[in-house]
Amino acid sequence: MHLTEERKRELRENAKAIVAPGKGILAADESTGTIGKRLASINVENNENNRRKYRQLLFTADKSIANHLGGCILFEETLFQKSDDGTPFPLLLSKLGIIPGIKVDKGLVALPGTNDEPTTQGLDGLAERCAQYYDAGARFAKWRSVIKIGNGRPSELAIQSNAIGLARYATICQASGLVPIVEPEILCDGDHDLETCRVVSEKVFAAVYKACSDHHLYLEGSLLKPNMVTPGISSPKLATPEEVAAATVTTLQRTVPASVVGVTFLSGGQSEVNATANLNAINAYQGCKPWALTFSYGRALQASVLKAWMGKDENVKAAQDTLLFRAKANSLAALGKYEGEENAAAASESLFVANHVY
Repeated sequence: MHLTEERKRELRENAKAIVAPGKGILAADESTGTIGKRLASINVENNENNRRKYRQLLFTADKSIANHLGGCILFEETLFQKSDDGTPFPLLLSKLGIIPGIKVDKGLVALPGTNDEPTTQGLDGLAERCAQYYDAGARFAKWRSVIKIGNGRPSELAIQSNAIGLARYATICQASGLVPIVEPEILCDGDHDLETCRVVSEKVFAAVYKACSDHHLYLEGSLLKPNMVTPGISSPKLATPEEVAAATVTTLQRTVPASVVGVTFLSGGQSEVNATANLNAINAYQGCKPWALTFSYGRALQASVLKAWMGKDENVKAAQDTLLFRAKANSLAALGKYEGEENAAAASESLFVANHVY
């Protein structure tokens, strides 16, 4: 299907707005099971109303948060929920000036013929679902593919299967008016070093954009959500933010077309502070960077928020202030202007989850 000029303009303008200077994405699209684990960590029952109350807390923060967030990714349940006063959540976000998005994949399944490598499901019926999501107010979408390192992985089969899946999803979304976020996540599980991650990331991102080209994706109306290039979580060799920045930007330069509007990094289990410091270093790195380089963080924006809330109504304001603080810190990092923070012990805790399922 060929996109009309009007459709291209809509996709292009929304993509640019999501990653406008100093703006990034709040990833609040945890599945029911995953948000249940988050709520369990603060002894809150995982039921629909508690999930709604928590997301309402995020979406009713001070309006100044729109200076730092261009988009917010929702889970399907959340897209159709309403605030206490009856306002649909997508409308609540739109009134703030934050573009609502939607997670459209149906999770990971084992890829037959591989050594425990996953592929992503959800292409069946996707066009119809995208039309419903657009009517509900969503204007961008996300689909997560996962690549593992170690024990002979990633296989060429896993790379190609996931690349083609991402490309097919992305073109289906664009036909319905949704800006696709293309997310090839190379998990940080393992003891591999920085160079290994760089080599694998380069190979995977190149395959993804070859597939996007084959499927005629309109790159100017799309975003990339990759991992930063970092050592494995169990690696004995740590990397400084400057080393992460050099490896990450070099990888992007070699693989990502300049016509892609923006790169919205996932936090991938980094602590809140590390995710912010690494993003800042990436933006401070001197080199050719034709894309916006910003954030699409879930755990790295919400971990401290949950701890501040603890499921109690009287803590909502404190939790919202915490969200605003973290969003502002990452906004500064997206401009290369983050200078660190004091009293950051809680925000320095690792958020790593083995074989993370979103």
